[in-house]
Amino acid sequence: MSRADTVDDRNRTPAPAPAPTQAPARTANWTWTWTFGLLRSELLTTFRRWRTLALLGVLAAVPVLVGIAVKIETSDGSSGGPGGGGGGGEGPAFISQVTNNGLFLVFTALAVTLPFFLPMAIGVIAGDSIAGESNAGTLRYLLVAPAGRTRLLLAKYATVMIFCLVATLVVAVSALTVGALLFPLGELTTISGTRIGFGDGLLRALLIALVVAASLTGLAALGLFVSTLTSSGIAAMATTVGLLITVQILDQIPQLHALHPYFFSHHWLSFADLMREPVYWDDLEKNLGLQALYAAVFGSAAWARFTTKDITA
Repeated sequence: MSRADTVDDRNRTPAPAPAPTQAPARTANWTWTWTFGLLRSELLTTFRRWRTLALLGVLAAVPVLVGIAVKIETSDGSSGGPGGGGGGGEGPAFISQVTNNGLFLVFTALAVTLPFFLPMAIGVIAGDSIAGESNAGTLRYLLVAPAGRTRLLLAKYATVMIFCLVATLVVAVSALTVGALLFPLGELTTISGTRIGFGDGLLRALLIALVVAASLTGLAALGLFVSTLTSSGIAAMATTVGLLITVQILDQIPQLHALHPYFFSHHWLSFADLMREPVYWDDLEKNLGLQALYAAVFGSAAWARFTTKDITA
């Protein structure tokens, strides 16, 4: 090739790039469709299991037992306190108001189930999310589909979070139903001593249920992380529930008071502040902020572990 030909090649205008096609857009739409399909499949699989239905059944039975116990005690001659808020709003102290207004059974049931029953159910579902698939030999086949490990992990966590909401609403609806059947409904007295209408009280009950569900996000992320560490679903569930019990015990030791604000369960009963007039937001904000921190830390740890894990089962 001559020098003139080389110069001519360098000065030549490059050929225009081919016009973009719609393939990337179609691929993106297909990816989102697959992601939502994966989430739908996870939800159907989780909520069709007998174990899940049994857990929801136990949670629904707790308000029934509490309501019947209060009704029997009242029939024996005891009575609830007069319209006050009940013991400064510390969880089960709501029970003193149940006989005056059945709506208080919702707050009582959530306070009774939150320290153990609800977290235990979340620990079981979260702990089994990844480890259960690995133990059953289905995890590798899930990853064969073009969802990717990150999308699968997000679908698992979203499923656990939806279970948190469903479990909390099951307790609330069961308590409201039993409360309406056994006790009167109407205006109720807040912890601050002011009276609010039944509609306002019902709205606060829904808000409290949402706060309780959000309070379990940190534990859900912790359980998901534990689930990525082992191939045994039972071991992951037992470890998550064991950590829950350990944290609950440590939170009751006065000598560890400096650490208490950092335990994910420390501010769980702050939902009672929603029954004040005006609402006290300080502890609620601390609780939700702490749950977000736990979710970010352990969610990131679960992602780091799962995306680098050698999947053999």
